[in-house]
Amino acid sequence: MFKKLSASAVSAAVLVAAAAAALSPVTASASARSAPLSGARIAVPFDLAEGQTPENIALAPGGGAYITFAKGRQVAEVSRKGTTRILATLPEPADGGVHTPVLGFPLTVGIVRSHDGTLYFLYATGTPDLTGVWRLRPGGRPQRIAALPADGLPNGLALNPRTRTLYVTDSVLGTVWSLPTTGGTPSVWSTAPELASTGFLGANGLKIHNGAVWASNLDKGTVLRIPILPNGRAGSVRTEATGLPGIDDFAFTGHGDQLLATLNGSSEVALVRPDGSHSIVLTHDDGLENPTSIALRGNTVHVLSAAYVTAENPNLLLAHLDE
Repeated sequence: MFKKLSASAVSAAVLVAAAAAALSPVTASASARSAPLSGARIAVPFDLAEGQTPENIALAPGGGAYITFAKGRQVAEVSRKGTTRILATLPEPADGGVHTPVLGFPLTVGIVRSHDGTLYFLYATGTPDLTGVWRLRPGGRPQRIAALPADGLPNGLALNPRTRTLYVTDSVLGTVWSLPTTGGTPSVWSTAPELASTGFLGANGLKIHNGAVWASNLDKGTVLRIPILPNGRAGSVRTEATGLPGIDDFAFTGHGDQLLATLNGSSEVALVRPDGSHSIVLTHDDGLENPTSIALRGNTVHVLSAAYVTAENPNLLLAHLDE
């Protein structure tokens, strides 16, 4: 679907996309940095030289978190005290991952945790033997439980604990996949045109919220809502927010459909209200470096920055969500 890019072309593509996101006009609903986040601080710095580009996060009991290091091909646990422990390193593809669509390197991506402590995560390599959904049970070894198309880029991952169903966004194929947590052959759940890219990356972040699958589209700067029908199929897509260029991951705040979203290219976090309006609540000045993922534990906001373009100071940032 996409022309394979050289390393220099990939870098150029990333820079162009990031620049476009950063320079896109601010919509009338956006404002300068504002409440309700306070006390932002970098809690855990990471090491670029070790491939520690944090991509996605799943909160752990006891105050810690599980994260994926995209370029390191790793799953790690970050303790409440900030200690990082590598839980698994995935095998490198035979071709080094140069055929991974759009990006040209293998990467671990979305991650979720089930109630029994099992971690599910995504690995994109551009090869059919490794690309797909992986599982890591406590004390075990990583195991692929479902293959996904090698010409796609699985990115966001969400778990519906009630039905034990995993949902996956593919940023290249513009698809949401579904499969049981036991694994097997994934089903195409939605290929709505709203999920498609416009040349770089489309459907990205993914969450289950109030009976629907919610997804972001990085290229289009949108937040989408797709109802889960009684038969489990996808309903009609509704665009809930626009004007969010470079949107990556997002998390609901606990106040209805209000959410916080990471804007990768511009190194910002936006507060998106239920009516679709938004304001910027964290910026590069707070320590963001191409933020990729966000999660909330109570009123504590966790933001990962991968520094893909800025190439400095990847980190885990904490902030307080004021009521």
